[in-house]
Amino acid sequence: MQREQLLELLQDDAKLTAAQLAVMLGEDEHEVRKAIAQYEKEGAIRGYHALVNWERTETQKASALIELRVTPKKDTGFDEIAGRIMNFPEVESVYLMSGGYDLAVTVTGRTMQDVAMFVQKRLATIDGVLSTATHFVLTKYKDGGVVFNRDYEEIDERGSNLCD
Repeated sequence: MQREQLLELLQDDAKLTAAQLAVMLGEDEHEVRKAIAQYEKEGAIRGYHALVNWERTETQKASALIELRVTPKKDTGFDEIAGRIMNFPEVESVYLMSGGYDLAVTVTGRTMQDVAMFVQKRLATIDGVLSTATHFVLTKYKDGGVVFNRDYEEIDERGSNLCD
């Protein structure tokens, strides 16, 4: 079984059936189902979800990337504070980073003001948070490997004038 290729196919399109995956991999469908079940049991596959382009719906959503500088705890390092942060329903992801800040947190709210209030009242007040820097997402061009806005592929008249 080409396990890495199976995972990549599922990551690209989780709607593929075991039968479709088996054909694509040249494997037996039963073996593909068995491999997927094992990955789910081991935690290698953590879930399946739809990647929604909220800009194409009537629902308002605001997203932000928040940089956090924190003081790690003596016995648990960054894990304790990351655990507290990831339990907020507004938080979509938490990453330990190298570089100028410690944690990168992606947050979604109904409006930019909702996100700002979340940062001000809930994130910034956590013991150990030294500073925050909030960067609001203005447009998603690509997310999770999926192109969201195909309009940028059209010829940019400003750019073509520069080359003439």
